[in-house]
Amino acid sequence: MKLPTLLAACLLAASTLSFAQAPSGDAAKAPRKARFDCSQAKDPKACEERHAQLKAARDKAAKACEGKQGPEHRNCMRHELCAQAKDPKACEARAEKAKAALQKARQACEGKAGQERRDCMRQELNRK
Repeated sequence: MKLPTLLAACLLAASTLSFAQAPSGDAAKAPRKARFDCSQAKDPKACEERHAQLKAARDKAAKACEGKQGPEHRNCMRHELCAQAKDPKACEARAEKAKAALQKARQACEGKAGQERRDCMRQELNRK
């Protein structure tokens, strides 16, 4: 009587493992959802053009920063993206200001975890 129950449990466990696979093909390469929907913008065509330009700039910067990791990669990406901006000095200044605000928020939320940390960071970063 115990053998059929044990056998059924083993088959159930084995079947769940066989279906728990990483996505492949189109599902693995699916694009991320856009943070902003251009169809709801005042000028959808201009919005799409801006997003295309930004994507091209990010792709170019990513190629230039290939092989770097961590803070070195972040700094490289910031430098490359600001180099392509209309006013590179102003872009660098905004990036440094944002970096300082992030560090200040991290210090203020130190010791918190999970949802409490997310709420704290959101609150600290939204302060003007």
